[in-house]
Amino acid sequence: MSEVIIALSKGRILDDTLPLLADAGIWPEEDVRKSRKLIFATNKPNIRLVVLRATDVPTYVQHGAADLGVSGKDVLLENGADNLCEPLDLEIASCRLMTASVVGRQVTGRRRRVATKFVNIAKRYYADRGIQADIIKLYGGMELAPLMGLADEIVDIVDTGNTLKANGLEPLELIEHISSRLIANQASMKMKYATLREIIEGLERAVIQRRSA
Repeated sequence: MSEVIIALSKGRILDDTLPLLADAGIWPEEDVRKSRKLIFATNKPNIRLVVLRATDVPTYVQHGAADLGVSGKDVLLENGADNLCEPLDLEIASCRLMTASVVGRQVTGRRRRVATKFVNIAKRYYADRGIQADIIKLYGGMELAPLMGLADEIVDIVDTGNTLKANGLEPLELIEHISSRLIANQASMKMKYATLREIIEGLERAVIQRRSA
């Protein structure tokens, strides 16, 4: 049976992915969240897990270092998905990618300053609407940018909206509904089809079971 490497994203996605994998009959032999290791054996002798930064998961899968991966749709949209297929929406770590600004502020006109870490997504979004956006790349603390006059609005992930509210901001336009996706290397899907198909179908059953629970 072919060996399979599954790349998992650290953080919230990992917390949601591990129970889903367990429902599909796959679990690591030790506690992934407490270990400093990056590669983990599982109860399946032919399946290993690697735990990576979320932004690195598609790269490992694209280049064939991992056969499958779990990645947020935001990461895929931002960084591209060449040499990848996306066989399954895992319906976990759901949130929204939105524009936001100071409560009550009218953001108008065909030119505006936008702070975000999602530079490519933002460029496409505003270009599609005929808006000339000066994109300012930030790595965190996005909510501060409109308050300090650095930007007119931001593009960021919104979950509950509590962080925006606490900082006097409000969500404006929805760009994309985001969830975590199972991704696969295209070559692996051909060379290891039977093994990967079994894993994908197991995860699909687990997603459907959770949906109907």
